[in-house]
Amino acid sequence: MWIDQRGSEILPRGECLRLVAVAAREGQVGRLGISRPGAPLVLPISFGYVADGVLVNLGPGRTADVVVGSLVAFETDHVDEASGEAWAVLVRGLATELADDEVERWRPSLPRPRVAHPGSRFVRIRPDVVTGRRFVATGSPEAPAPADPPAVPVAS
Repeated sequence: MWIDQRGSEILPRGECLRLVAVAAREGQVGRLGISRPGAPLVLPISFGYVADGVLVNLGPGRTADVVVGSLVAFETDHVDEASGEAWAVLVRGLATELADDEVERWRPSLPRPRVAHPGSRFVRIRPDVVTGRRFVATGSPEAPAPADPPAVPVAS
């Protein structure tokens, strides 16, 4: 097990993908990050999961047009209030539109939209780079008290 300098456990790829699959099955929300001229765009989104990647459903328009064929980032996380355990997983990869046969094959794994009028473009995010961390959430009963920051000398 690897621990970073802030005490977070660095998760192996397999555990990261397992957590994404569980979050998808539980209907959690993720965030889709898109590179845009001027500023990045991050959108909350429902998602599904298959071994080949994260599945999202997009409506027609500029966002879907920008996402398809681009490198994107997808993030999901979870905090268990009872135990204080938290985790976050980031998936980065190429987004491609699903063909009709893929939509049919993966229908049980497609996201359950939370909006009244979901789109009909299904996109798979290939898990090229997958990273994640598990940690104790600050403010939970299990969390150690945060350390005071080191004193910084003031020039006179």
